[in-house]
Amino acid sequence: MTAADPDRSMPRADDPIAEVRNLTVAFEMDRGQSRVVDDLSVDIERGEILGVVGESGSGKSMFASSLMDAVVEPGVASGDVTYHPPSGESVDVLELSKGELQELRWEEVAMVFQGAMSSFNPVRTIRDHFVETLSAHDYNVSDGLERARELISDLYMDPERVLSSYPHELSGGMSQRVLIALSLILDPELLVMDEPTAALDLLMQRSIISLLDGIQEKHDLSIVFITHDLPLVAGLADRIAVMYAFEMVEMGPTDELLTDAAHPYTRALLNSTPNLRAPIDRMRSIDGESPDPVNIPSGCSYHPRCPMADEQCREVDPEPYRVDGDHAANCHYWEEAAEAVPAVTEEFDDAGEMGAAATERTPERRSGEPVLSMDDVEVYFEQESSAFSLFSDPDDVKAVDGIDLDVYDEDVVVLVGESGCGKTTLGKTAIGLQRPTGGVVEYRGQDVWQARDLVGDIDIPYEEIRQSLQIIHQDPGSALNTHRRVRAVLETPLKRWYPELDGNDRRERILGMLEYVGMTPPEDYIDRYPFQLSGGEMQRIALIRALLINPELILADEAVSALDVSLRVEMMDLLLELQDTFDTSYLFISHNLANARYITEKADGRIGVMYLGELVEIGSPERIINDPKHPYTQALRWATPELDPDDDPGERPMRKIDIPDAANPPSGCRYHTRCPEAREACRHQRPELVEAEGEEPGYQQAACFREYEDHEYWDSEPITDEDDADSVDSGTGPGTAEADD
Repeated sequence: MTAADPDRSMPRADDPIAEVRNLTVAFEMDRGQSRVVDDLSVDIERGEILGVVGESGSGKSMFASSLMDAVVEPGVASGDVTYHPPSGESVDVLELSKGELQELRWEEVAMVFQGAMSSFNPVRTIRDHFVETLSAHDYNVSDGLERARELISDLYMDPERVLSSYPHELSGGMSQRVLIALSLILDPELLVMDEPTAALDLLMQRSIISLLDGIQEKHDLSIVFITHDLPLVAGLADRIAVMYAFEMVEMGPTDELLTDAAHPYTRALLNSTPNLRAPIDRMRSIDGESPDPVNIPSGCSYHPRCPMADEQCREVDPEPYRVDGDHAANCHYWEEAAEAVPAVTEEFDDAGEMGAAATERTPERRSGEPVLSMDDVEVYFEQESSAFSLFSDPDDVKAVDGIDLDVYDEDVVVLVGESGCGKTTLGKTAIGLQRPTGGVVEYRGQDVWQARDLVGDIDIPYEEIRQSLQIIHQDPGSALNTHRRVRAVLETPLKRWYPELDGNDRRERILGMLEYVGMTPPEDYIDRYPFQLSGGEMQRIALIRALLINPELILADEAVSALDVSLRVEMMDLLLELQDTFDTSYLFISHNLANARYITEKADGRIGVMYLGELVEIGSPERIINDPKHPYTQALRWATPELDPDDDPGERPMRKIDIPDAANPPSGCRYHTRCPEAREACRHQRPELVEAEGEEPGYQQAACFREYEDHEYWDSEPITDEDDADSVDSGTGPGTAEADD
């Protein structure tokens, strides 16, 4: 065992803005006391950005709420949370009266919550929200609104347009930025951000992270940034604290923690995080499950999952061991962790390319009859009429606009892009859940909608098509009937498609599938309700339900995005394992390029990039990740955070952050209003997908004039922001309708 440093505590800050000592948050439950924060102590340095990471349910949000004494009843926070203002006496936040807390909150300590839309009153304008906050704290409203305009402008939005809008008239990214501006309106000293970018796309996440860096310096803020996404905070935080089982198990400077983590959980968390540079075969999920807050293991809370655990770990709860300077870890054997749990971050190559060998997609896999074929598919939605459109025809939202795509036997295609680009609409159209406005969708050469409408020659009946095309939804919690047991949920498709099976046959088939996906012993799960399952277990049930009827293609709509980072690799591996067994093809929807890279590289699949209803690039993951041709794909690549602390993404490769209105997309190349490479030809002509040359193995098509050898693009004038000011407005505003993601 390594000898402990005499100072057995987390490192103390030289100039703390807040000190937390022995913080515990507990809820009394019928089955016992639930401790969701367990005797936590930490200092927050004045002027620093502290990242707090961990799996769902680790206690991150409760820790954040405790900093403002905002734990919801019946939760009770105990211990000491001491806030040190720049001048005046320090205060114990947990001992303040209601009036004193009202003064502390927003003026001294402000918070940005995860769901921006739930933080706004939908019937009041954004201006009203600022006025209400200023008035409640007796601030001068006129001066406050000037500060609001400055903050909104700093966040790359038009102040007057935003202030006059209602919350629903703003996009998700704009709403989140407005909430950040609102949190800063009273010039607080400490800003607590609880998963502030979790619901946003990669581009908006990266943009907000970049903005936060500048805002923190400009307004001299201290920031606590809560997230489950390690790569996201890697380029922002000065220090990172890792939470597991309701306590902080490791804390240190960001570069040290990412490159030389000392706790086996931190190292396992790094290995389980999909990213663009680590070797695919080294990424793996964390075995086991997080502990129950009512029944926390004795000794080290991580010992049931730790490969290093011994009797001491099971009996003695480790206090922090000083690793080096400001780096500490709660592990008896921290010096041996690097050897026991090698980290994938140690294998980043100097060139920043993929660690795994690239494999070229064979022509045979792309030839023959596809399982599913989409030819010039269009899906338009008519906007709802408003008082302003009584005398004019409403614009159509072109959710999908002229897409060709084939999916073959045992194929994997992942569609990526921002919210509103039409990914989900295209996916639902592919499996017959959405009728196309134009174009043809065929299953094994049979027009799906002709079979549905009993029109023309029908070689494959619609019932067979429906059975062969299935879906796994993003949120298994809402996709499963919470009032029905697992047995009933899984029996339903069997009763419909295999009526010849009796009750015993159905039960045996269900038990077999539960065991196959690792839910053992299956008898323990078959009679549970969905709410008695973890997120990963619920997603397995949704997967079993789709596979029980032997489909040929499954639409996996963000099927891993709702899972903890530590479970995503495990779920993607399971999907590929089941593909080998059931000969199933997958059409994935994802906003995460790292997830797309992981599953397509392992499956020899393709990544398709969508933008405003169009497919702008498609190809093998080696080409899309390492040699993107379309400027929009390059922007997605820039926006994907890395685990490498030395990673510098550089300047944002886009002229504007916000996506244009899907009901009124730009003419020509739809990306030209944001593209740094755009020229006058891009305003008027729409590029088609063409084969792209590249040094990486694989294949690639891109819809960009820069891939045309001889085109007037090369002789036309570049577009500047000034030239484009009167073009299609970027962002969303009053009257905007966004396409389905």
